Amino acid sequence: MLVSEQIALMRELWTNELVTFNGRWHTVTDAGLNPMPVQQPIPVWFGGRADQVIKRVAETGDGWFPLFPPNDEARELIERMRSIASDAGRDPADIGIESFVAHRGRSPDEWIADVKTWTEMGATHLSVNTMNSGITSPQGHIDAIRSFKEAVG
Repeated sequence: MLVSEQIALMRELWTNELVTFNGRWHTVTDAGLNPMPVQQPIPVWFGGRADQVIKRVAETGDGWFPLFPPNDEARELIERMRSIASDAGRDPADIGIESFVAHRGRSPDEWIADVKTWTEMGATHLSVNTMNSGITSPQGHIDAIRSFKEAVG
């Protein structure tokens, strides 16, 4: 698969000073990055819900941005990803999951319920999304994030 090969090439370039790579789609001879990345390895995370994305996350990803609400479908997709990871010989617990809780038009009780559901489904990271909340200033977004933090602890 083209994308999987590109991920392998990126990882080689990010961790080795000199790379020779012969793939199906890419041939790179004696290439390198200068300067090298400080963080090694650089984690590769994917976002989305298409079957190809779920398979890519399970087989090669370090993490996943599911980008959908915490519901029964989300639970099924996460379980599918974990099953594919296991079948590929990977420990599903090694794959991070980061989703978000929508701030807009929702109460603190709803935020808390979403955090609880995502946590139960195995999310390793969560963020709050304040976009489209009618907030008109940077300070307003900061205040909204603070109120979220205070509500969910």
